[in-house]
Amino acid sequence: MMATNSAPTLSLSGARTALAAAEARASRIGVPMNIAVVDSSCHLLAFSRMDGAKITSINIAIDKAFTAAGHRAPTSVYKEAVWPGGAAFGIWNSNGGRFMTIAGGVPVVDKEGRVVGAIGCSTGTPAQDEDVAKAGKEAVECSIAGETMTVKAKL
Repeated sequence: MMATNSAPTLSLSGARTALAAAEARASRIGVPMNIAVVDSSCHLLAFSRMDGAKITSINIAIDKAFTAAGHRAPTSVYKEAVWPGGAAFGIWNSNGGRFMTIAGGVPVVDKEGRVVGAIGCSTGTPAQDEDVAKAGKEAVECSIAGETMTVKAKL
C-alpha cells in the first residue's frame, strides 16, 4: 500500500498557453478580461489583467478558477441550483466565500480525464467569460494532446 499519491498538475508553461489563447479570444470578441489559471490544487499559477478589464473582477476570475479546479466542474453548472430552494443554495458561502456560481470558470483535463487545473475569466457577461475561459482550456488541452495546430484555427 502506498502512503502517498502523485497527481498530475498543470505547469506554468501550460498556464501561459491558456492565458495566451484566452487573451486572444477576449481581444477577438472585444471584451478585455481578467484571466486566472490555477493548478490542480487550486493554487494560482498565472494571471493577466488585460487593459480595460474591470478591477472589481480580479478576485472573481481567481475564485472562478479556484472553484472549477477544486470542485472539478465548470462554475456554470450551478446556475439553476443556487436559487432559494435549490440543491446548492448557499454554496457561495463555502470556502471562505470563494465558491463562485457564475459562469466563467472551467477545469482543464489531461488525456486521462483528470483535472490538472482550471481557468477563470471575468469582466464580460457570464457567457462571454465562459467563452474566453473555454478558449484557454481548449488551447492547453490541445497542447497536452500534442495538437497545437488545431488551437490556432479555433481562435
